[in-house]
Amino acid sequence: MPNVTANGIQIEYDTFGDSSFPALLLVAGNGAQMIFWEVEFCELLAKKGYFVIRFDNRDAGLSTKFEEAGIPDFQAAIKAAMEGKPVESAYSLDDMADDAVGLLNALGIEKAHICGASMGGMIAQVIAYRHPKHALSLTSIMSTTGNPDLPQAKPETIAAVLAPAPEGREAYVEHNMNIWRRIWSPGFPFEEKRARTFIEKSYDRSYYPQGMARQNIALIANGDRRPSLSSIKVPTLVIHGADDPLILVEGGKDTARVIPGARLFIINGMGHDMPKGVWAEIVDAIFKHAVQANI
Repeated sequence: MPNVTANGIQIEYDTFGDSSFPALLLVAGNGAQMIFWEVEFCELLAKKGYFVIRFDNRDAGLSTKFEEAGIPDFQAAIKAAMEGKPVESAYSLDDMADDAVGLLNALGIEKAHICGASMGGMIAQVIAYRHPKHALSLTSIMSTTGNPDLPQAKPETIAAVLAPAPEGREAYVEHNMNIWRRIWSPGFPFEEKRARTFIEKSYDRSYYPQGMARQNIALIANGDRRPSLSSIKVPTLVIHGADDPLILVEGGKDTARVIPGARLFIINGMGHDMPKGVWAEIVDAIFKHAVQANI
């Protein structure tokens, strides 16, 4: 896959569709590589008439790693955030948003439809208010605002997701399979083969849990985005699962409430994932939203 130097780092990326079509940038979540956006999903979007771009965020996949920053103290970050103190982080979500825009610039793309999932949705939100001239539209999937008053996931769910990844391929795969089962969409059959294949591919491509830890601190340090989100002027679509056990649906509702004119699309039975049973709905929603944004 190709890569570019942008915003002072190397960014690995991939594209689908005709480069003359409107660009659609897909942003992955915490610790996720660009392969989170599976080939078949990207091809569905490309067939709708978009030049689809997926990429590895910094500290994930094959993009630049911030090894020299070390492994952060998660408990210290949580304590600082709860006390209203600055959270020390190796980089910020602003930096990650700047990476994404740097990639667009390197590809000669002035504007793109921006779509992100989970933490990727947060980065997409930052792009929309930090770099509005580069955003044609915003789609925020299973994400939130950073509002500290929103209900949180059950402690056991958070603990499972944040538990240190074990060493060794087999142990890593089983660890992540357990996470997938915990956050899976209860309204859809668990896709055992797809989940296992994806986790194995992710491990083989780039096993790098320390990057996920640093990304997580950047997320915590970003804090409450509501004041900035209220300034977003690009057409916004918020997609959220009604049964998301990690970022509860209230996070999606809050996002849609804060961003002026945002439309909210809640999918019943969907958790903190995108089962193939919802792909058609999500692709169609993104397509219709992008078309309306261009009118």
